[in-house]
Amino acid sequence: MPSLNDVAKQLVAPGMGILAADESEGTIAKRFAVIGLPVTFETRRDYREMLFRSREAMSKYISGVILTEETLKQSAADGTPFVALFAETDVIPGIKVDRGAFAIPGSKGESITEGLDGLRHRLEEYRKLGAKFAKWRGVIAVSDYAPSRNGIRANAHVLARYAALCQEAGIVPVVEPEVLADGEPGSHSIERCAEVTGETLATVFEELRLAGVDLSGMLLKPNMVTPGVRSADRPSSDDIASATLKVLKTHVPATVPGIAFLSGGQSDEAATANLSAMNRMGPLPWAVTFSYGRAPQSAAMLTWGGDAANVAAAQVAFAHRAKMNSLAARGEWRQELDQAA
Repeated sequence: MPSLNDVAKQLVAPGMGILAADESEGTIAKRFAVIGLPVTFETRRDYREMLFRSREAMSKYISGVILTEETLKQSAADGTPFVALFAETDVIPGIKVDRGAFAIPGSKGESITEGLDGLRHRLEEYRKLGAKFAKWRGVIAVSDYAPSRNGIRANAHVLARYAALCQEAGIVPVVEPEVLADGEPGSHSIERCAEVTGETLATVFEELRLAGVDLSGMLLKPNMVTPGVRSADRPSSDDIASATLKVLKTHVPATVPGIAFLSGGQSDEAATANLSAMNRMGPLPWAVTFSYGRAPQSAAMLTWGGDAANVAAAQVAFAHRAKMNSLAARGEWRQELDQAA
């Protein structure tokens, strides 16, 4: 049986990344609204089947997929379980296990992620269903009032408890402390983001060590260090890459096999360009790749539009975005390659 470290390394193999297909019903409803599609069990299934049957993308560029509980148990229209589709392309199934973020009592705009109750039992079930890794997202707001030390510490403690439970169950934990770029007011500077991200990562790794988590059997899914989405500051990809790597090298131990970034409100191309800039600044102490959701899916969703006749074209769009991110994970992406498609 592969060790936790073996699975973690497979997820961040050179040129490979993780597809985040764990949108909540609320999130996917917003995205379907753009294409005028109702949200039903069937439309969610058909959309995800379109992605998962994109053989070029899934076999060449995607190492793992983060699923919801519904999708982990779901089958394609012809009855083939999605986990069986993944096995055909050596893609590792993963599962989002948190239950969402809720307001911290007495705080101003801060949240704590819930879902630890019953998690040990759920992880046993998910492992039997085929999940080999899991994800838990902690949300760190940036404002005039936030984050507080309590907000950071509370989320870091929960992330550590989650990670320890995952490893107990033989599942690789993906630890996601996200410093929000698109929260309110979202006008903070890149320097403020670096400060908050650094404090968050320092606290997360302190809690992980206290919880006895094996750092060689986990992955980190952080935000990049960027200004808020409503900031007037628009740094270059090299500036973002440099600021991000400075924070990561200060706070993330080299024992961690890999870092798989979230896109965090960036445009499709910006998320790719910034990732590529980081990998050009190597060598790095960990594998650095992507764990994007909206970024690789948006063009495919718009092309698909809920019409079976558009599936092939949508899969081409998905494969292109996946390929661009694969190149970025090697530091080889160039804008002209993106625009040539």
